[in-house]
Amino acid sequence: MAFNETTTAVARFSFHDLRPFVGKSAAIKRPQEITHFSFDDQHVCHPLSDASLRYYYPPIFGDPDAGSQPRFDLSKGLDTFVKYDETTDLHIDALLDTIEKYESQIGEKVDADIVTWRGMMTKETPFDGYGEFEMNAIKFEVGDYVCSHICIFKGLGLKCVRYIEENKAPYFENLKNNQNTVPRQYGPHPQSTMMYWGYKFEVLSTLPRPWAECSRDEVEDRDNEVVDTHAQYCSIVRTGIGSHSIVLGGEVDAVKGEKPEGLDHSIPYVELKTSENFRANDSRAAEKFEKKMCRFWAQSFLLGVPTIIIGFRSPHGILERIEEWETQRIPGFVQNRGMRTWDGNVCINFASAFLDFLKQTVAGDGTWLIKRRKGAKEITISKTSDTQSPHVVTAAFRQHRTNLSSELAS
Repeated sequence: MAFNETTTAVARFSFHDLRPFVGKSAAIKRPQEITHFSFDDQHVCHPLSDASLRYYYPPIFGDPDAGSQPRFDLSKGLDTFVKYDETTDLHIDALLDTIEKYESQIGEKVDADIVTWRGMMTKETPFDGYGEFEMNAIKFEVGDYVCSHICIFKGLGLKCVRYIEENKAPYFENLKNNQNTVPRQYGPHPQSTMMYWGYKFEVLSTLPRPWAECSRDEVEDRDNEVVDTHAQYCSIVRTGIGSHSIVLGGEVDAVKGEKPEGLDHSIPYVELKTSENFRANDSRAAEKFEKKMCRFWAQSFLLGVPTIIIGFRSPHGILERIEEWETQRIPGFVQNRGMRTWDGNVCINFASAFLDFLKQTVAGDGTWLIKRRKGAKEITISKTSDTQSPHVVTAAFRQHRTNLSSELAS
């Protein structure tokens, strides 16, 4: 299939003024897991597998009164860090492969308006002053997907669906142009080191199996474990915002206790984060942390993760304390006890309005680019081709949906 470039008018979703989004939030449907998948230690996807699920068990600080409190240096092991190569563009293949296996198992299509990675929805917050992204979107006859990655399914018949994936071309171009350039450093440690601190905290705080099934060495020797980001566990949930039913896929850091049997139960997943520690009277640091909590909340809220666990560290990466936050209580805390730097209801209403705009704009055959420039107060959608990009939706998934539609129609 030829992929012919074209140019067209640009549709703009502006949000210089957030007052239209203020007020009671649009209707929300509680996220409920429908299936899951795992990436193994080679980052190969295994649909319907929970092999890479981790189990929360906090690091053991010891008894400070006994003078035996360990010192957790989050930089430890940086020299042996095994990081997944993010220059490999997997598009939305893992999400589609898992949906295909799940649909084949239950004998029907996933019924939703939108299917996407959780990370794509998280990017669409009006309170991120430095936010930027690019996504590719196509409209497919058995559903809609946004690829960085939004997939939009509609109904069980041969109806239009939008698929959206992240457009990584600018990322790859930036890597090529800056491969010999030393990255900017805004503090005592480079950004890559501070990212590692987050991964290290995850290793310190999780086990490969429930605590009762782990050996003493596995529990106590986590500080010496090699940090490797290839293996990941991902949940796929069904939720809804406003008039849009949505299926989202996203990585889950761990589960608290054990994962209950059956899909009707609430799952005690946890999101693990790190943040620089600060004193209660440091209003500037508190404001910075509150703004960061907007992203923490959105990531967990969208996937139905009920608990966020934050490891507070020193400026040089020494883990000092751990706090647990209930995801659903964070927006209320910001409004009633915080500095009101963001509003959860505004975030939800913004997302609902943008999805309305998206579905109205991405219509007919072709490929669209969804884009926000860094710090811009608008999201643009423009048609970049009169034909569908062959990279957004796999040929295998197209064939699966065609076959399944025929079976359901017979």
